[in-house]
Amino acid sequence: MRIGLTGGIASGKSVVGEMFAALGAHVAQADKMSHELMQPGEPVYAQVVAKFGKEILNPDATVNRSRLAEAAFGTPSRIAELNAIVHPAVIAKQEKWMDEVEHRNPHAIAIVEAALILEAGMKPHFDKLIVVTCHPEQRIQRWMQRTGADHESAKKEVNRRMAAQLPDEEKIKAADFLIDNSGSLDVTRRQVEAIFVKLMGAPF
Repeated sequence: MRIGLTGGIASGKSVVGEMFAALGAHVAQADKMSHELMQPGEPVYAQVVAKFGKEILNPDATVNRSRLAEAAFGTPSRIAELNAIVHPAVIAKQEKWMDEVEHRNPHAIAIVEAALILEAGMKPHFDKLIVVTCHPEQRIQRWMQRTGADHESAKKEVNRRMAAQLPDEEKIKAADFLIDNSGSLDVTRRQVEAIFVKLMGAPF
């Protein structure tokens, strides 16, 4: 079974993914796939540098993710340009990964964690979609913890990134399963376990 796991910025998708992995699901992160595709020598790397300039590079010629985000998240057209380069390659990579998981075990649960499943039109690639949500202020607090930014900077960055994503209301409408990650980790884990039991009992 192929499952998409998505949610807004700093909603806790990775933590939820780790919980599913601990239960026995196979979990891959689209962000890591994207990072691999942006390594020097990869076609995606060449296209991104050609589009956004060498200013986004570190001294060792690797892509500086923060600089790329600054260059891309400024305007919708720039975000669209980046997505047009990266999304098709990531989709192809995740499809290959899910095929490999299925080949090894036809009864496995393969979960792809990705922020932009709906925005990239990837929902049809999955059997079910899980959406993770949390309170807006929690996103800011988590971003502060993750990056060390102050509250104002974190709020600005979270809002900037959320503007490039569908609002939670739209994601929730598209969800087959919803996980509210606003409470404790134990509360989230119980939701994950309940969904995993249902997935193991497929078909729906």
